[in-house]
Amino acid sequence: MELSALYLPQFHQISENDEWWGEGFTEWTNVRRARPLYPGHRQPVHPGELGYYNLLDPSIGERQAELAREAGVTSFCYWHYWFGGREILERPLREVRASGRPDFPFYVGWANQSWTGVWHGLADQVLIEQTYPGADDDQAHFDSLLSTFTDDRYVTREGRPVFLVFRPTELPNPREFVERWQAMARRAGLPGLYLVAWIEGRPWGSQYTTHSADGFDAGLYVEFPFRHSAVTRVRDRLAGTFPFVGPRRYHYTDLPPQPREPLEGVVHPSVQPNWDNTPRSRRRGVVAEGTSPTAFERHLVDALTREQRRTSNSDGQLVVIKSWNEWAEGNYVEPDERFGREWLHAIRRAKEQVGL
Repeated sequence: MELSALYLPQFHQISENDEWWGEGFTEWTNVRRARPLYPGHRQPVHPGELGYYNLLDPSIGERQAELAREAGVTSFCYWHYWFGGREILERPLREVRASGRPDFPFYVGWANQSWTGVWHGLADQVLIEQTYPGADDDQAHFDSLLSTFTDDRYVTREGRPVFLVFRPTELPNPREFVERWQAMARRAGLPGLYLVAWIEGRPWGSQYTTHSADGFDAGLYVEFPFRHSAVTRVRDRLAGTFPFVGPRRYHYTDLPPQPREPLEGVVHPSVQPNWDNTPRSRRRGVVAEGTSPTAFERHLVDALTREQRRTSNSDGQLVVIKSWNEWAEGNYVEPDERFGREWLHAIRRAKEQVGL
């Protein structure tokens, strides 16, 4: 079974972030400035043994891979950013590819959405607009990834490189996208791509069946594992110490959510360890309460078990952890100051429970 973790590359300085948010901005900038917004709010969080790392330091990638391997994570899914011929945050993956290090499997997810100022409460400010210029841009995009797809470490299914699309419903024509990319892959000598559509807890258009109908090989089902609590804001208001405004607070569910309606085709599950994006969005953010490595372990056991039941073919099994290092979302399994390596130990225990 493939147990991968989504991997954010925004832990190094780039000129665009310097221009938008100030010299030296990285994901750590938001993490460091976080503050508690209600009684018992655990902010700021601090990284553990890896510290406030820079991903341009190759030793960090080696240590991350070692931690992941020990925990039972089998690959990273690097987020990839392409905006009509313009790449952003490409250096970490480019250097992994060029150096051959770390020797750890990976694949790519295309984060095909516009960049806005939402992290700073400026959701209406568009920084880079995601556009879809057409066939020539698709070819340039594919060509930019071909050496990545053919890397010996790249995760494949039946020889087909795995490629995750974050916002498939925002493609002008999802079926045409699938057909074009599969054709480009075959022309390049590949047997095709294993195209995975990110599916959230809402309909794909008017139905829940279209990711399969549009030709995607699989969907990745992602939904926040929260239950709403209406009590917390009232309690804070009565206490008189915090204003009666966000962040919204929810309870982490006992088990991960499943699709509300049947989904045709292959659907792989995902699991989130935690959520608190107030370092990015402050009072506009959302916090999951009741999270812990133990609760995350229960979710992961459930997802692994469901994937084993879906198919007995271990080569066709995939579960995705969201995420490895989304620190400003509180959405990570790397060692932190509070739990140490317990998030990683939870992964190992979950795999042992299901016989992996």
